[in-house]
Amino acid sequence: MVESRSTYDYIIVGAGSAGCALAYRLSREASRKVLLLEAGGKDNFPPIHIPLGFAFLMKNPKVNWCYETEPEPNMHHRRIAWPRGKVLGGTSSINGMVYIRGQREDYDHWSELGNAGWSYEDVLPYFKRSEHKAEGANDYHGYGGPLWVEDVADEQKLDLADIYIQAAIQSDLPYNTDFNGATQEGAGYYQTNIRRGKRQSTARTFLKQCQNRPNLTIITGALCQQILIENDAAVGVEYRLTGKSMRRSSALMPVARSFSAAG
Repeated sequence: MVESRSTYDYIIVGAGSAGCALAYRLSREASRKVLLLEAGGKDNFPPIHIPLGFAFLMKNPKVNWCYETEPEPNMHHRRIAWPRGKVLGGTSSINGMVYIRGQREDYDHWSELGNAGWSYEDVLPYFKRSEHKAEGANDYHGYGGPLWVEDVADEQKLDLADIYIQAAIQSDLPYNTDFNGATQEGAGYYQTNIRRGKRQSTARTFLKQCQNRPNLTIITGALCQQILIENDAAVGVEYRLTGKSMRRSSALMPVARSFSAAG
């Protein structure tokens, strides 16, 4: 066991969609020392950054945990692939680059259950603050944030997709120009995290803007083994790096644990 003398105010386990955003936000205060641990490697695998390259990432153990579900009884006991990113950016580095938020009703339900601050109106300002909507800000979108979001350009739309949308409209589904707007009901084109033909993962957006801050340390290839608990409080982490068990401690604040997400 290797004990490190370095201590941090915040330790973030996992540099996925949530972890990169946390690192960006927490390291804005120069007085805070932040450690970001990622079990995977750097996002320098070329197919990550080419939109059509995601087809080569779905079963690639280099950047994917390659999880599977348990056998499904109603699907002839098949196991279904459950891709999760193992790389800086997490699943946002291997997914289909569709940008879509949770449903308004889900957030409102959480609030109704007693979770103050989690209604849709409460969380919307944070969505807007984190976003750079290429077409400009409005009641549901922000401009100037780290995460690039844009509509599908007319020249990128497919005839077959247009036919599908028209069929949905003829079946009395409404045409929806913004699934991150007033409602998610209907048919239309999703917004994407693609800029000038390149994927905009949270590693390329949030993390890129903060990775050179002197108070932020990023360690890749670090597989967390356990969170260290003392007196019912998280005080550090133990992880494996190049075959060795390492420990890092959090001097002032509890460990911040994040999980990779698809968006």
